[in-house]
Amino acid sequence: MDQQKLTQFIEDGWTREVIPTLTDYIRIPNKSPAFDRDWASHGYMDKAVDLFTGWAKPKVAKLPGASLEVVRLPNRTPVIFIEIPASGGTPEKPGGKLDGAKDDRVLLYGHLDKQPEMTGWHEGYGPWIPRLEGDKLYGRGGADDGYALFAALSAILALAEQGLAHARCVILIEACEESSSSDLPHYIAHLAPRIGEPSLVVCLDSGCGNYDQLWVTTSLRGNVACNLTVRVLTEGVHSGDASGIVPSSFRLLRQLVSRIENENTGEILPEELHVQVPADRIAQARIAASALGEQLYKKFPFVPGMQPLTDDPVEMVLNRSWRPQLAVTGADGFPAIANAGNVLRPSTTMRLSLRLPPTLEGAKGAAIMEKLLKKDPPYGCEVVVERLEGSSGWNAPKLAPWLEASLAKASQAAFGRPPAYMGEGGSIPFMDMLGKRFPEAQFVVTGVLGPHSNAHGPNEFLHIPTGKRVTAVVAQVLADHHARKAA
Repeated sequence: MDQQKLTQFIEDGWTREVIPTLTDYIRIPNKSPAFDRDWASHGYMDKAVDLFTGWAKPKVAKLPGASLEVVRLPNRTPVIFIEIPASGGTPEKPGGKLDGAKDDRVLLYGHLDKQPEMTGWHEGYGPWIPRLEGDKLYGRGGADDGYALFAALSAILALAEQGLAHARCVILIEACEESSSSDLPHYIAHLAPRIGEPSLVVCLDSGCGNYDQLWVTTSLRGNVACNLTVRVLTEGVHSGDASGIVPSSFRLLRQLVSRIENENTGEILPEELHVQVPADRIAQARIAASALGEQLYKKFPFVPGMQPLTDDPVEMVLNRSWRPQLAVTGADGFPAIANAGNVLRPSTTMRLSLRLPPTLEGAKGAAIMEKLLKKDPPYGCEVVVERLEGSSGWNAPKLAPWLEASLAKASQAAFGRPPAYMGEGGSIPFMDMLGKRFPEAQFVVTGVLGPHSNAHGPNEFLHIPTGKRVTAVVAQVLADHHARKAA
């Protein structure tokens, strides 16, 4: 690999085409189906697909035997599916063998659906208003995860430009990730003969602890979410008449939530929701904490005087990656303060989101949570648990020596520093599915969502230099993946 040529190729491609195309992409409000039930009729998803394929088709045409297809299953979001035959040695046919050896191929993943608008954008900024400021491209979706297609395909084109070999590659860009990838299993099954059994999976939809080195995601937490409603009356009544006789629905809901979380410390109480953190993940957490230090908490927009839960950086890393944590993400049953009379409300509803340890099954977590919330309702109140959803996390398999060496080399070449390894606190729902479906595969999960990039929130941005460097890392890993067999 000629690193200077690689860097220049990526720089030229991003500057000329990738950044302008991502700028157009940010303008498209292609919200995921969970946030836009009429996505099909609105047409924004198709517009994003057309934009991406319009950029990709001439690039794919330069790769002998490669093809691009927009796959559409009935009543599901579309998938962009690109197949690129192996280069170097004997070209592989889809579904065939490489040099008579075990099927050798790579699956590269990204998504193009987006989270909703969210409030709090700075003046002059907005989710659908692309704004390029220095190294940052502001707007919804550029970093999460629009850049992925461009990074994956650019990496393969960079190898072709230098005449370097790679295994057969499949690029899959879905449009339902922000809705828990509910459509993806159907496409994985539908495309199984063409995907085959990849020996390497590259996912470009994760985060980075800083912008100074490559960050490899080692684990992802699972999640259980539900709507919890406590109902005490059939209609609201005068609080002066009822208080002291009718229990407050908010107090009873809070009491139920306290079965799960210690309100003083934030600790999740049921032992069944905890797991033993593996020793290697603790060791990696220490290294990550040393690299990040105060940045672990200073990246968040705390109000003046606010302190984090702990001042121990290692505990911060483990808390956000391996320990269960609860958040209340929404509420119903409250009038606006301007309309809040002296009424004891009949009910309170809250949306609960419980992050699960990576190795705890989502279905188990959901069952535990539902049982705790419904058991022995206080004062005989009506307790309703709705939209209960449980998804499992993921713990990466041990890195093969060739991949560990490749990542070290690639990070040093692209960033000038060694890589760091850390679990992410969020979820990528399909990773558990892919891990179980391809148990022999190696995984590289990385991304560009670093400090202040604020995925899902206001003022999201893509850190462009990191996008370029991640592209270079993917190219190096693909080259080393092919070379490992020759060695």
